[in-house]
Amino acid sequence: MTGYGIMDMPAGQRPYEKFERYGESSLSDAELLAVIIRNGQRGRNSLMLAEDVLALCPYREGLCGLYNLSAEQLASVAGIGRVKAIQLKCIAELSKRMAAEKAERYLDFKDPSTIADYYMERLKCEEREMVYCMMLDTRNALIKDLCISIGTVNSSLLSPREVFSAALEYHAVSIVLVHNHPSGDPAPSPEDIRVTKKMYDAGELIGIRLLDHIILGKNTYKSIVRY
Repeated sequence: MTGYGIMDMPAGQRPYEKFERYGESSLSDAELLAVIIRNGQRGRNSLMLAEDVLALCPYREGLCGLYNLSAEQLASVAGIGRVKAIQLKCIAELSKRMAAEKAERYLDFKDPSTIADYYMERLKCEEREMVYCMMLDTRNALIKDLCISIGTVNSSLLSPREVFSAALEYHAVSIVLVHNHPSGDPAPSPEDIRVTKKMYDAGELIGIRLLDHIILGKNTYKSIVRY
């Protein structure tokens, strides 16, 4: 079957030409995906397929939905298939890693905004709460960060044993906790505050200080120790 691609679209609607005239920032989410998808199928061009992909996850607007769709779900869209689904998932992962690599250069553990930037692309579209522990050395440099909990931040589920066993393994002298709120609102809940106090007290006892606990929302954050 002959594909119906971007070059079959009217000249004024072609994302390639729009890119060349106005730059990549001028392209919509669907147009960016259409460039990657390249070819459509009979009767449906690549832009239409891109719109179908974005509609697969209606509760997550725009490209955030792409993070939460599996390759199998993407491949279920007529005209996408296995190869294009894998390409789309790999591009989503690349965007996360590029954002984290760029933000890592500016990490400053006295400035919570730099920590939020480091995790934002990775966590802002997650549907579940994920807790990361950042482990620091005597110079306040990052040794390692690990995801230590997926699902919820709850004092009965997230124990100091989990947090500080990792910190001891990597010989950390201080830690920072980071987690996301899938609702998009970073305001700490009473449980968030209880967990933070519990972790702070445990850290003081064993000599590994909790420097901060940062909550990420949708392109925003709250630092509990500065709340």
